[in-house]
Amino acid sequence: MYQKVIMMGRLAADPELRQTPSGVSVATFAIAVDRQYADKDGKRQADFFDIVAWRELGEFVSKYFHKGKPCLVDGRIETRTYTDKNGIKRKLYEVIAQSVRFCGDGSKTDKGFPEAPPAPKQTEQEDFTEMDPGDDLPF
Repeated sequence: MYQKVIMMGRLAADPELRQTPSGVSVATFAIAVDRQYADKDGKRQADFFDIVAWRELGEFVSKYFHKGKPCLVDGRIETRTYTDKNGIKRKLYEVIAQSVRFCGDGSKTDKGFPEAPPAPKQTEQEDFTEMDPGDDLPF
């Protein structure tokens, strides 16, 4: 089985760094990810995702990221259940980060992030061979 989550958003609050009883660092934070569409008033809605970063990654996130900072999170989704203080069983979904990267938002005020180089241009004939629909596929 395989599971992979990649999302880009802004931190909803400063990360919270804690230590487990055995001394392992863990940072928790949430990111807001804009939806692709706007509502009837032209405003975009956002979804909020809880992120967990362990060990050195958690320390890195807590040191260099803060509320409002854009980031790219790569990880997997895990679920866990717990019973709240009222005795109600709850299920929690979290993204366990495997990497957290800096990213810009593309605005002119976003300094310090180099622009990506333009994609190479391709000609129409470059590396393209048309196949006859009746041909056998090579795999």
